[in-house]
Amino acid sequence: MKGICVRSEINPLKKVLLHRPGKELLNLTPDRLPELLFDDIPFLKVAQQEHDAFAQILRDNGTEVVYLEDLMTDVLNLHPELVEPFLYQWLSEGNIKTKRWQDKLYDYLVTNFKGKALVEKTMEGITLKEMGGASAYSLQDLIAPADDLIVDPMPNLYFTRDPFASVGTGVFLHKMRFPTRCRETIYADYIFKYHPDFEGLITRYYDRDFHANIEGGDVLNLTEDTLAIGISQRTSPDAIEIAARNLFTDPNAKIRTVLAFDIPACRAFMHLDTVFTQIDVDKYTVHPAILGPLTVYEITPGKDDPADLQIKRVDSDLEHILEKYTHVDKVHLIYCGGDDLIAAAREQWNDGSNTLCIAPGKIVVYQRNDVSNAILRDAGITVLEMPSAELSRGRGGPRCMSMPLIRAE
Repeated sequence: MKGICVRSEINPLKKVLLHRPGKELLNLTPDRLPELLFDDIPFLKVAQQEHDAFAQILRDNGTEVVYLEDLMTDVLNLHPELVEPFLYQWLSEGNIKTKRWQDKLYDYLVTNFKGKALVEKTMEGITLKEMGGASAYSLQDLIAPADDLIVDPMPNLYFTRDPFASVGTGVFLHKMRFPTRCRETIYADYIFKYHPDFEGLITRYYDRDFHANIEGGDVLNLTEDTLAIGISQRTSPDAIEIAARNLFTDPNAKIRTVLAFDIPACRAFMHLDTVFTQIDVDKYTVHPAILGPLTVYEITPGKDDPADLQIKRVDSDLEHILEKYTHVDKVHLIYCGGDDLIAAAREQWNDGSNTLCIAPGKIVVYQRNDVSNAILRDAGITVLEMPSAELSRGRGGPRCMSMPLIRAE
């Protein structure tokens, strides 16, 4: 299956992009956790076992699983002339600005790593020790401890939802909010340009060099013509306007309404999909903290000029907003943790509302959220549990760890 086609959050999932956690997690240290957006250090061996179980659940339910590292390897194998520009771009965006260090690191990479190992090494990062310790290239190198990282790892890569978002037959390729995540979008940039499954097939409605921040956890395909985007800690109103304008001015795009949900700008609610996700035509998981009056902005194209955005504030509750824009008579909101506020807070922290719907009424969830999972089953939802003791330490659930590429129309 080539290209991208995603017009729903719940239609049967046919193809999905994952990244199996790698040695980048081994370069997490306690003193750098906040900077690298982690609260704890996952045990890699177990995290990989859990991720493999996740992938197998998807395969067992008819989904083709492809991996970011494999697609990027395909690109470099098919186009060996891209290895040099890719690595120098990766080094430059990894804050290696000194030409002598760029050349030294480039030579180290191409001499010691080939194919998939080279791609994985760029995800893992590079320590000064690997380069033979301190050199006379700079004062900083002489001062730094031998185990200091020259190029940072990208431990958030297993959350493939965020670097880009599938919207219709196109994508938003994102400008990430925090510096540690900005390089993640380089891989998708090359894959969409050069991989035979995507080359010439993908319209970009947002691009990584645009000025405003947006991330995929804030983008939900409510219907084929209505997109929800969170105004959050990691997505700005400017980015939403740019994306909406580009969608509306493309005659091939079906999106004609963008709903901007204003949610609290904090880590617990970092993206829209951490507070609610769609799990059936009329059912949603939701964190109780966002219930009550909710501020949403309806963005539609101008009548004479689609680029002339019409923006209207909608003050209502989540239930009625979803009923109106998804054309459902009655929606059912299923609370994370039920009516137990302690369970709700705990399971929200462990992404109890962050579910991956693989078909209407069939979802993948973290096993650890047993209160929420029991409530979902009671509501008639087919709940497929995955192990999550280590993966959950990264603060992201099954939806965060998956980017749908194709859903059934």
